[in-house]
Amino acid sequence: MAKKILVVDDSPTVRRELGNLFNSAGYDVALAKNGKEALEWLEEMDFDLVTLDINMPVMDGLTTLKEIMKRKAVPVLMISSLTTEDAEITFECLENGAVDFVPKPGTFTVDLKRNKEEILQKVKEALRIPKSRLLIRKRAIRRKIDLEKKKTIKRQTQWDRIVLIGASTGGPGKIEEIASSLPADYPYPICVVQHMPENFTGKFAERLNGLSEILVVEAKGGEKLESGKMIIAKGGYHLHFSRRASGIYSVKLVPNTMNHFFVPSVDEMFFSAEKVITDKNIMAIELTGIGDDGARGLLALRKKGAYTIAESEETAVVYGMPKVAWEIGGAMKKLRFEEIVEEILKFPKLDFEKLVGGKKHGVQKEQ
Repeated sequence: MAKKILVVDDSPTVRRELGNLFNSAGYDVALAKNGKEALEWLEEMDFDLVTLDINMPVMDGLTTLKEIMKRKAVPVLMISSLTTEDAEITFECLENGAVDFVPKPGTFTVDLKRNKEEILQKVKEALRIPKSRLLIRKRAIRRKIDLEKKKTIKRQTQWDRIVLIGASTGGPGKIEEIASSLPADYPYPICVVQHMPENFTGKFAERLNGLSEILVVEAKGGEKLESGKMIIAKGGYHLHFSRRASGIYSVKLVPNTMNHFFVPSVDEMFFSAEKVITDKNIMAIELTGIGDDGARGLLALRKKGAYTIAESEETAVVYGMPKVAWEIGGAMKKLRFEEIVEEILKFPKLDFEKLVGGKKHGVQKEQ
């Protein structure tokens, strides 16, 4: 039996184009022009997925989402414009139960033709999510963070370990939990690639910085890797590393010359670290996400002596990226998300030599 999708959008063009796309992919589709109509549909019929616009008359997307989550467990994909305002609302939607979002730039018909593969992939993965994971996640504790004082904290450019994290669908909330869990004096830099459009990553970093004791910034190019600092890869560019003559490491933005499907790409960050950060101990983590981005880079890092972890199926919203990383041998351990957070927190006290079985600074012991 074909899966049923409810498309909710006040634009007749968007409803028609998405409806045609999903129909051609073999799904049964119903259309609603606002949130009130969507809730009426959901009272009459069980749907396997809802796509939900944010800005609508009668009932907006966030209000509709909250009502849907109260009534029944169904995966919801937000249709979000690439604006700063919509980015903020989209993050609220993710907090309130939406599993992912589909960007809706200016000329939707043109962008739909260009991005239909990504949209259909997101739909396919969302339909696979167990209902037990369609829960409103716990908000990160909103501490009283003195942002000005945080800027004056002395951060070290000399460190012996680094944490690298890759994520896609289901990742924003987990990155938020990691950032808000770390103390201000965390002794290592943290670099994150989260699949996200260009206009979203700056707002994401700003959001994380407002609830975390560590400093969180969006990569602009040239930022130094420093202790207690998290750098979020900028949407539309890959995050690479460079080493200065002084031994100080920094990040650089690289265009998508290799035509990766996701930009930024987790693999790009992992492979750059494998080539450039050869004298430091690396913890590399593959979190929830669709596809296989990061799996091969994780394997390359493991071969060079990094401590590599994949999120387990029990907690991954979408068990795609971490599954492939584990299956090809890229991950040394498969852990639940809460265990991964603990591992990051314990990293300063962990015996790295013991963790990686005799590997050190990118060199594996002879067997």
